[in-house]
Amino acid sequence: MTEQNRLPRLDLHCHLDGSLSQGCIEELLGRSVKPEELQADMECQSLAEYLEKFEIPLECLQTEKGLERAGYDFMKNAALDHVSYIEARFAPLLSTQEGLSTERILEAVLKGMEQGKTEFGIDYGVIVCAMRHESEGANRRMLKAAREFLGNGVCAADLAGNEAAFPMSLFMELFGEVRRLEMPFTIHAGECGSVQNILDAVQCGASRIGHGIALRGQKEAIAFCRDRQIGIEMCPLSNMQTKAVKDPAEYPIQEFLNANLLVTVNTDNRTVSQTTLEKEFAFLREQYAVTREQEVQMTKNAIEAAFASDAVKERLWKKMYTFEK
Repeated sequence: MTEQNRLPRLDLHCHLDGSLSQGCIEELLGRSVKPEELQADMECQSLAEYLEKFEIPLECLQTEKGLERAGYDFMKNAALDHVSYIEARFAPLLSTQEGLSTERILEAVLKGMEQGKTEFGIDYGVIVCAMRHESEGANRRMLKAAREFLGNGVCAADLAGNEAAFPMSLFMELFGEVRRLEMPFTIHAGECGSVQNILDAVQCGASRIGHGIALRGQKEAIAFCRDRQIGIEMCPLSNMQTKAVKDPAEYPIQEFLNANLLVTVNTDNRTVSQTTLEKEFAFLREQYAVTREQEVQMTKNAIEAAFASDAVKERLWKKMYTFEK
């Protein structure tokens, strides 16, 4: 298939640390690593168990060299998956063990990603994650520093971490501040069963929701998100592994599409979930009868929901028109 005839691929929910290739990790650590130390499988029992797979890659993200190399590796893997645009999210606060500042952390990652962009022709944005378990002061300082990079690599903010233990209600003030900084944001919400976390996030000003599975069966909440054109970043294979749905038959992709939610399909963690966008869409076709038309619609949704500049969106729409012709 030529690039001309290919449906453009966008990945709006993809974590840098969960997507580093085994080769990159081994090179940076100077030792070999077993695949099972980095990958979750379908036997994974919970989000907490899934998150254990991030310990080793995080060791690689403590130096400028490691961060730059990671940024480049991330773009290289996206190129292998024929991605046209990708948003990499990560938490600068988790890369400060050796004393690096938010500014230096971001500069290093962006340098690597920029090199990847030049080499592979992929547009990208970086989403900085505030962490639920960190202090409000630390999160606030990180977001303020990251704000200086908005439009120069950084495209948005996010809230990540243990949603069950730290509900959105604890972060309304912090994200009120993000709103005042005029920084767009998405929030991880509804991955652990709480629809209230989704409603609070949207109320606070989030234009997208990470996962959003708890909207399942919630007609009023669905209408609330649909009317506000909230992007729903679904990550099917990771949602299976973290048990965001207890039974795969309950996965609400068709329910959300039929309700005209702004659904997008994403990888979440390419290495931890052993996935690509190609794999995610194939899984949806096989298991949930997602049609080619729905796939095209979700790609259009992604262009609409992306935290990308007008120039980048214009390029993506052009690819879409070429594909549809």
